[in-house]
Amino acid sequence: MSEAKGLIKSHTVKKYWMAATGLFLCIFLIGHLAGNLQLFMDGYEGRLQFNEYAVFMTTNPAVKLLSYLTYFSILFHAVDGLVITINNRKARPQGYAYSKPGENSIWSSRNMGILGTVILAYIIVHMQNFWYIYKFGTTPFMMSEDGSSPLLKDGTVVKGGSIENGDVVMAGENLGPAMRDLYEIVIQGFQEPLLVAFYVLGMIAIAFHLMHGFQSGFQSFGLKSGKYGKLIDKVGLAYAIIVPLLFAVIPVYLFMIK
Repeated sequence: MSEAKGLIKSHTVKKYWMAATGLFLCIFLIGHLAGNLQLFMDGYEGRLQFNEYAVFMTTNPAVKLLSYLTYFSILFHAVDGLVITINNRKARPQGYAYSKPGENSIWSSRNMGILGTVILAYIIVHMQNFWYIYKFGTTPFMMSEDGSSPLLKDGTVVKGGSIENGDVVMAGENLGPAMRDLYEIVIQGFQEPLLVAFYVLGMIAIAFHLMHGFQSGFQSFGLKSGKYGKLIDKVGLAYAIIVPLLFAVIPVYLFMIK
């Protein structure tokens, strides 16, 4: 029986597309994690630094382009995997022949449809709770340490200024957009136990996905051969454990400490 196809019909195009977007995602996750680790910083300086990072991520043209490309790639990747899973089940209504776990493939590679569905749900919740609210919702604004003055997007404190319709105004002059306080949004969001649990579940799904996807991406490009094969497997396993674990620790820490 032929393999069920997803949104991309060509097997060759699919292989390289999945590999390229997957490895690109691995790079993006490292940069995103580096920024999110600033949430461990205490005090006003930590809040300011994280909000400056948020401004950079949402205003720098190159970063915005890479971010949109990444989100599109992940969503397409997840939806395509879900389509394949549904088509495979329709083609085999009586189910697959039983095989012992690990006999032909690791658990994560056999359950990419389930993992993709969980990850897709995670992305939607993440975008709605933070990105959408930060960009379009009603959000608090970053103020000076004594709470008396607003800040511009570049972090400049405007003493004597006020905020009107999201802009800093002083003596009737509009000085530009005020800095939004994403730090506060994140802190408040992770006071909800169900949201924290959902984020941890999402990171578990991403970890299993990466256990298969990291080494698979290199293999698709023919780079997982010879003496580098075992090294790629070890690096991939370490990456699949450490990166999602650190992401998962952040909401747990904010829930317990803040």
